[in-house]
Amino acid sequence: MMFAMSRAFVKETDQDAAAVPERAISPHPNLVTARGQAQLEARVRELEAERSAARTANDAAVLARIARDLRYFQARRDSARPVTPPAQPQQVRFGVRALLRLPGGVERAFQLVGEDEADPKAGLISFVSPLAKALMGKGVGEQLPFGALTAEIIALES
Repeated sequence: MMFAMSRAFVKETDQDAAAVPERAISPHPNLVTARGQAQLEARVRELEAERSAARTANDAAVLARIARDLRYFQARRDSARPVTPPAQPQQVRFGVRALLRLPGGVERAFQLVGEDEADPKAGLISFVSPLAKALMGKGVGEQLPFGALTAEIIALES
């Protein structure tokens, strides 16, 4: 009588470790702010350093993950299209920071940035996000939907 062994107890081979799925590349143009371009450069350098350490440790699984991430960030760095916002913006554009006033006087600031540098908690939103699309092209004094609320743009800055 044969017993089936669970895959959980089978040693992972180097080939299995190397089967790391690729990171998806966005179909949108890779627009970046100066900060975003610097972040891409820094991430490539970090991954190259991690790769050296993983090679020394001969860790196939970590090497596979790093190689995948390095391919992604090198492609993003190489396809980056830096955009400099106007010094005194009149409308929301890529790289511009918009200060919104919500009902009750609450103010929130959002800057339109590249997909790889987006951090909504920090007010950095991808230029392809729904909020960015609602903001795009609007100027001070204009209103836009903000979830179930309406917000007014009260200031713009680069």
